[in-house]
Amino acid sequence: MIHNPLKSRLTRGELLLLDGALGTELARRGVPTPLPLWSAEALLDAPDTVRSIHEDYVRAGADILTTNTFRATPRALAKVGKASEAERLVERAVSLAREAAERSSGSREILVAGAIAPLEDCYRPDLAPDPALAEREHSEQAVRLARAGVDLILIETMNSIAEAKAALRGAKPAGLPVLVSFMCRTALEIWSGEPFPDALRAVEPFKPDAILVNCVAPPMVAACLEEMARCTRTPTGCYPNAGEPDMAHGTWTFDPAWTPDRFAETAATWVARGAQVIGGCCGTGPEHIRALRAALPTVLVE
Repeated sequence: MIHNPLKSRLTRGELLLLDGALGTELARRGVPTPLPLWSAEALLDAPDTVRSIHEDYVRAGADILTTNTFRATPRALAKVGKASEAERLVERAVSLAREAAERSSGSREILVAGAIAPLEDCYRPDLAPDPALAEREHSEQAVRLARAGVDLILIETMNSIAEAKAALRGAKPAGLPVLVSFMCRTALEIWSGEPFPDALRAVEPFKPDAILVNCVAPPMVAACLEEMARCTRTPTGCYPNAGEPDMAHGTWTFDPAWTPDRFAETAATWVARGAQVIGGCCGTGPEHIRALRAALPTVLVE
């Protein structure tokens, strides 16, 4: 039987902290993140900064580090003539996260999650390849991540039911625990406009270890979690934004109103609605995770 440390910790009732953003944190630290590679550009130009960000999240109290592989795919790299670099960059991304965990964790167990994202634009589900092709590409990336040594797969920012299912099917050959996370427009629909309850029911047969929402505004999260509690018995979680995208320029607008303390205070309502995996997405940083660690319990009480 394959050891599943993620499931074991969830079953014990632990509240697991994901890390916060990587792409927007790179930008905050002055590292360029131009499209189409976005955060993956830093694997080429600023790997030490990537490692440093991971280390800061571990020191802040994160239980799970997410690899910088959101756009480290052959499809994305082909747009800049570097498709052949995918294997090397995935290995580098995993190594940077693993090194950070080993340097900064002390005796704590830190899990490394391999990020798998929509193959095209998160905000354009209509651009996704057909499901068969998407499944093949997601499978190849999941196997790369497994070969490089991740502990689990994080299928994140899924914007349609079809690609979420393709990614979950594709992740199977990796033989690792899987989290799947949707990007929602409202508590009742995902970004494609499909009903959120339908998306939840569609992924349940794949038996993910948890189902989450991410890249959404914090005020929406509680309602999403209430909908999830009605539709699934799978563990749930969330990692929302602190700000919003500037679609015209391909950059991020930080929202200073979402201070670490306010973010952590709001997170208490997510725990009250059943969230067992919590972290931050775009616009959040190590101080948000530090505030979550200080404010939230480490073990949930029934």
